Amino acid sequence: MSLFLGIDTSNYTTSCALYDSKTGEVFSNKKLLPVKSGEKGLRQSDAVFHHTKQLPELMEQLLLGKGEISCVSYSCAPRDVQGSYMPCFLVGECTARSIASANGVKSYATYHQMGHILAALYSCKRLDLLKSNKSFLAFHISGGTTDMLLCKPDDDKVLAIEQIGGSLDLKAGQAVDRVGLMLGLDFPCGAQLEKLAEKSKGGFSVKPVIRGLDCSLSGVENKCRDMIKAGSSSEDTARFCLEYIGASVRSMTLAALNEYGEMPVVFAGGVMSDRLIKNMLTPVGDGYFAQPEYSCDNAVGVAIYGAVREDALL
Repeated sequence: MSLFLGIDTSNYTTSCALYDSKTGEVFSNKKLLPVKSGEKGLRQSDAVFHHTKQLPELMEQLLLGKGEISCVSYSCAPRDVQGSYMPCFLVGECTARSIASANGVKSYATYHQMGHILAALYSCKRLDLLKSNKSFLAFHISGGTTDMLLCKPDDDKVLAIEQIGGSLDLKAGQAVDRVGLMLGLDFPCGAQLEKLAEKSKGGFSVKPVIRGLDCSLSGVENKCRDMIKAGSSSEDTARFCLEYIGASVRSMTLAALNEYGEMPVVFAGGVMSDRLIKNMLTPVGDGYFAQPEYSCDNAVGVAIYGAVREDALL
């Protein structure tokens, strides 16, 4: 058997995926949780309900005709830190452990953040970093995180992950959504904000607030609010927001490379699928970007985690 199943039930996406260790192929199926127009997010009770409703259909579509599976992995929490917990991940855990038990295979618990990093490595064709003894930097930038992580292969954990930098206040995804809502966009606002920003000519003077290896992003929300009150176009406001985030991540990256030395840098998380931000970061060091489908929430990295634990990585 060479098929490894991964399940991830994050705050806004139901995801399941298969990794074929013989061919290196992945099969992925996911669906956003519904958020009513005008609302700023979902309560955890609603997220649990929608995951429970969506996951069976996604699993049926994914597994039909694929054959037996070798193991099942699942995200049990957002991050591998004390106190990291969200009830929505229980839906994936219950499903994964039940499937594993019914099929007589092992189940492995991992973390949403680990899944993001492994999916990015797969997309960038850099899974070889898991077999080296060298460290690399990884950014996980989404609605709930703006984390700069020092990662090193680990026999027990797959990756030993240490957060060395982040946002001291507002997270990048929060900034995107708050500015998007100011502009009348529907939540989540990332893709719509990017389309607006692409229509702006740009040319803003952006001075990110950096303290050591950390950044502060609360200023971008205030600045964008002031721009709107002053009559700036939606396009210019959207572009300023994204350029501010991109400049902040760029400064954090350069500071980390200066402190820890040159190493590969992997960018993951939904915010990093933005093309404008990617273009701002492309010239920085030995950088790698996941394709958008592997940068946003997905279960591909979770499936690959199982293959690594079973020593079956291609």
